[in-house]
Amino acid sequence: MGTAISLDLADDLPPATLHELAEQTFGWLREVDARFSTYRDDSEVCRFDRGELPLAEASADLRAVLERCADLWRATDGFFDVYATGRLDPSGYVKGWSAQVASDRLVEAGAPNHCLNAGGDVRVRGRSATGEAWRIGVRHPWDPMATCLVLAGTDLAVATSGVYERGHHVVDPRQGTPARGLRSVTVVGPDLGLADAYATAAVAMGPAGTTWLAHLPDHHHATITDHAHLSHSPSLPVPPRPPLAPGDLAGAVGDMRRTPDLSGQ
Repeated sequence: MGTAISLDLADDLPPATLHELAEQTFGWLREVDARFSTYRDDSEVCRFDRGELPLAEASADLRAVLERCADLWRATDGFFDVYATGRLDPSGYVKGWSAQVASDRLVEAGAPNHCLNAGGDVRVRGRSATGEAWRIGVRHPWDPMATCLVLAGTDLAVATSGVYERGHHVVDPRQGTPARGLRSVTVVGPDLGLADAYATAAVAMGPAGTTWLAHLPDHHHATITDHAHLSHSPSLPVPPRPPLAPGDLAGAVGDMRRTPDLSGQ
């Protein structure tokens, strides 16, 4: 999927069992990459997009993903659009969905304490090896070596969509041009596929995405604008020591681009 994936298995299980669980997890994610990658001409999603693969002959996973993406298109008033770039690209759902499936399988296999990070889309369950809640750093949108927020929890799906690595790659489907206004969007919820899609849709909406996210039931969010203004849900799962209050952080602590750590952690 064009991204790095890491897995932390925190259960006290035999090394051979942990190795097998890791192999199964990465095997599934390699299978997803082979089927859904938009970078591979022979992937199922590319063959379907070119009209070489009829829907009736597509895998159950591809059909299910396309159906879910259609539901998300309606739920986001068209801002989550897998054809926004002119070709089929369900990556804004697939990455989170595949990691969620992998996490669910780990729980079913007897490994309920783990952290799976798929290129910034993170699913944590249970507790870390120290017995503490997992801590998830949200990347600083101007400094790749720093965080701007730290979240903590024992059952969180955290997806971040931003423009700081791939540029303005999310397209506003109504304008047909790269979306601008939000540099980083983080969505926290119970399902990583949904959180991933909602974060992508909010970026596509631009500044209006912050208001839209505030009305999503069972989800929390944090957004950072192109002008370094941070907004977040009052109930965002931060550790006991909270981040700086919502507002114009550029005015409160200096330009975010020169302030490497806004979390206070």
